[in-house]
Amino acid sequence: MNSNYRPLLGRELDESGIDELLTEAGVGVLSMSADGVPYGVPLSFGYDGDDNLYFVFLGSTTELRKETYAEQSEVASFTTSDISTDGSWRSVIVAGPLDRITPGEWDKAREAMIDNAYQSKLLAEYELQENPNVWTLGIQDRSGRAIGRQ
Repeated sequence: MNSNYRPLLGRELDESGIDELLTEAGVGVLSMSADGVPYGVPLSFGYDGDDNLYFVFLGSTTELRKETYAEQSEVASFTTSDISTDGSWRSVIVAGPLDRITPGEWDKAREAMIDNAYQSKLLAEYELQENPNVWTLGIQDRSGRAIGRQ
């Protein structure tokens, strides 16, 4: 690659930089695939500070598109970013399997979402159901890049 463009690629984020963005961001895009057809959906998320992201699938359609893709995706990826008006930015991509949580996992998921999900006050209105529509992405791969602020 031409060295004139190398500064545009930014620098790699270390583990603490990745954790920091996952803790601060609260919203991103979950990308899944079913039968070879990709589907990306913007979602609020919670991060447990370790290896799990949590998502509440609200506002389901009659065809249950998010659920169908989540069930059929062997691996999903999630991207979040932070872009400043001064031109600096950070982005993180994580990947791993998606699983629907059990009611016994609700407290951990809810705590993670209340800590950093966008509009987490909505969770106060979300009652634990017999089978909550909450999903976890078990992070197996993570990477991040940034330009600007250090």
